[in-house]
Amino acid sequence: MSDPNPLAGTPRRTRDQVADLHFMDARYKLLDLAAFLDRLEKASGPEDHRVRGLRAALPLLLQSGDDRVAQILHLWSDPSVTPIEKADTKAASGVWPGLK
Repeated sequence: MSDPNPLAGTPRRTRDQVADLHFMDARYKLLDLAAFLDRLEKASGPEDHRVRGLRAALPLLLQSGDDRVAQILHLWSDPSVTPIEKADTKAASGVWPGLK
């Protein structure tokens, strides 16, 4: 029988090792997000629900813990428990439109 977790027993990386491997990618993504928000500030029209979702998620990034991804996905998810009859859009938007 195979181990359900193939990484079980693998030594954890140190913080320095994780930073060495992933810092430049995270740096790029943060700068890209900053540029995106700058472009939005210069654009006209009302704020989109997806942008509200991004702004609502930013404080979660600064919290400690190891479940930030789950918290953000939960924040962006539709909280309703009953299915709707028919979709009112052609595709998913990535953030529940009812997010306040």
